[in-house]
Amino acid sequence: MAAPTPGRRPGDLPARIGSGALLAAVAIAAAWAGGPAFAALVAVAVAVGRWEWGGLVGESRVHRASQIAGLAGVVGVTLARDVLHGVAALGVVLAMSAAWRLGQVPQVRAGWRATLAGTLYLGLPAVALVGLRERPDGLALVAFVFGVVWATDIAAYFAGRALGGPKLAPAISPSKTWAGLLGGMAGAGAAGAAVAHQAWGGAPLAFVPAGAALAVAAQAGDLFESWMKRRAGVKDSGSLIPGHGGVLDRVDGLVPVACLVALAAELG
Repeated sequence: MAAPTPGRRPGDLPARIGSGALLAAVAIAAAWAGGPAFAALVAVAVAVGRWEWGGLVGESRVHRASQIAGLAGVVGVTLARDVLHGVAALGVVLAMSAAWRLGQVPQVRAGWRATLAGTLYLGLPAVALVGLRERPDGLALVAFVFGVVWATDIAAYFAGRALGGPKLAPAISPSKTWAGLLGGMAGAGAAGAAVAHQAWGGAPLAFVPAGAALAVAAQAGDLFESWMKRRAGVKDSGSLIPGHGGVLDRVDGLVPVACLVALAAELG
């Protein structure tokens, strides 16, 4: 669902465009349907992403499966109730997981922080997205999140390729540039303004700063996932999506943006 990433082979481009368009279409259709359909899509993405996280940190299959089961319950609670109940359910899953791991022999106890971090990393955006969609203006809110994240990826890619220049974080992601970040901010500001104006009216320019700020968050999420992959010594989090890699490679920018928009919606 994102633009091609510099550094991949040119032959990957058709596969990336095709699979990206398909993923975007599925996401849009599920968001339009809302309810169980959207929650199911989120649950599947979270399950695959959580499995990939376990691979990055060397987690056992049993531990991965147990966390995925807990996250499925969190999604269900959020759908049935609301964001606050979903966050509470996530807290219960984390507390139970910590208590079980810390009570085991050292071999089982090892890596418990990475286990909890992965569940929190996937659980919070899952609660955020399902909770957002269940609000009265939920479709508009989810469209705003998708629009900002996708525009950030696409604009950052083309601005980075066209302008080049100083690297943003060469030790983590050598392909990212400051020009790409600024292009992503511009694209996200425009996309956020367009979606927000269509959904809620008002002056479009009023929404540009929010979109631009969220683009920075999306790029930070991308850099965090790149750092995780470097630690694990892998290029992609998985190989499920042709031309893209894994689910974590596609939702890295979505994670912080969904959480921030959900927080703003709850506080507003």
